[in-house]
Parts: sequence; structure tokens; C-alpha cells
Amino acid sequence: MNLLSTREAARRLGITQASLSRYIAAKKVPAPKAVTSGRMTLHLWTGAEIEHVRQLLPKIANGRKTRYQKLREEQKAQTKSPRRRKLSRRKGKR
Repeated sequence: MNLLSTREAARRLGITQASLSRYIAAKKVPAPKAVTSGRMTLHLWTGAEIEHVRQLLPKIANGRKTRYQKLREEQKAQTKSPRRRKLSRRKGKR
């Protein structure tokens, strides 16, 4: 059974270690087994856990690029032809 660190797991997933740690802290990804050595806590990943996270990644990818892309698609769907304004004529002194 080959156990990997968070850094190596993130490398295999194609994301940064910071992103993977954030996902664990936000509980978007289940935390793997943790081992404490002194003051340092290490997460040990198995191959099955990495594959499980790989399947979750498309569902939790909601970064700036994805969020604004969805917003643009919604705006395109809602666009209508521009309305013509009625010009109001004010009665007044010139």
C-alpha cells in the first residue's frame, strides 16, 4: 500500500498543494488519514482516495473563470432586443 503526501497527491491531481489544503479545510474534499509528528500533521493519501478526489474536482471547480463564464452565458440567454424610448417633450421657456 503506497501512501502519498498532500503535495504528491496534489501534483497527481494537477492542482496546487494550497488548493487541495483549502478544499480539505472547506470540507469540499474528504480528509484522508492524518498522522501527527511533533507539531506537524501530515495527510496520507491512498490511490483510491486520489481517484475519488479526481472525480469530485469538476464539481467543486467554481473559481473566477468558471463563475464569470456561467454569468456570461446567463446574460446571453437573457438579452432581448433594446426597447425604444419615447422622447418626452417638456413644455418650458427657451
